[in-house]
Amino acid sequence: MSKKVLVIGEVRDGDFRNVSFEATAAAREVAADGEVVGVLLGENVSSLANELIYYGADRVLTVESDKLANYTPEGYAQAIQEVVDQEDPDGIILGHTAIGRDVAPKLAARFKSGLVSDAVSLEVAGDEVIFTRPIYSGKAFEKIVVQDGLTFATIRPNNIAALEKDESRSGEVASVQVDITDLKTVIKEVVKNTTSGVDLSEASVIVAGGRGLKDADNFKLLDELAEVLGGAVGASRGACDAEYCDYALQIGQTGKVVTPDLYIAVGISGAIQHVAGMSNSKVIVAINKDPEAEIFQIADYGIVGDLFDVVPKLTEEFKKVLV
Repeated sequence: MSKKVLVIGEVRDGDFRNVSFEATAAAREVAADGEVVGVLLGENVSSLANELIYYGADRVLTVESDKLANYTPEGYAQAIQEVVDQEDPDGIILGHTAIGRDVAPKLAARFKSGLVSDAVSLEVAGDEVIFTRPIYSGKAFEKIVVQDGLTFATIRPNNIAALEKDESRSGEVASVQVDITDLKTVIKEVVKNTTSGVDLSEASVIVAGGRGLKDADNFKLLDELAEVLGGAVGASRGACDAEYCDYALQIGQTGKVVTPDLYIAVGISGAIQHVAGMSNSKVIVAINKDPEAEIFQIADYGIVGDLFDVVPKLTEEFKKVLV
């Protein structure tokens, strides 16, 4: 059965986050032979609309306002609700990002709808949509079947493959006027204290460090390896608590949940709280001088050795092949 599905695109620093294209692919699957409508919120975002069409949307609606230049839950919720009221969709899909995690429950309450949060895959069986999501810190998975009503879900980055970009695709781009009022929060300035580079939550390669690095300066070893591999640097909570790096890099149960193609754990013991944030990585490589470290229990490959010897050698070998 064909459906109309809205996909909420997410723009950061003037460009799409990759999860927007992954969410579009998910919406395409849910809609079957129906219609996928992209929704872009922000200031001066209409120039990006065609990009969403190239990745599978049939048409795109833009809601532009200076009050949407920076994310606020009230502003986004008002804008999305207006689009939903106009379009009357069968489903809404967005990324399970900081924004998605914040605004989706708010919208679900407004629509009196259920919400499938943090889905890692989906399949369509007849009129039913079956989502799979991790539970118990990734120790198990549950399947949720949407039988009727609004299909509303957030998609974990790096799990559902985006469609191939097709610049021959075309579709209508239209503007929706929404009067954004009664904002409880106004963002005056955004100050970034993380290093620029690959987005940690969407990186295909992550090099993460733990307490074994012993000092903040030693994170430079990880920076060099990540740069060669075109990846991002992460950290365990222990490394963050020791002030080796900013908490923005924290991976784990109380940090970011990541699913890269390659995860290199350097000097990380493998506490369950950290494992909860990275255990679904496709390939895990552990580097630790303790052969009994718990991280080796989940690693696909393990290197027992001093990280201060191993990491520079790995970096040099990768440079020979990749640079």
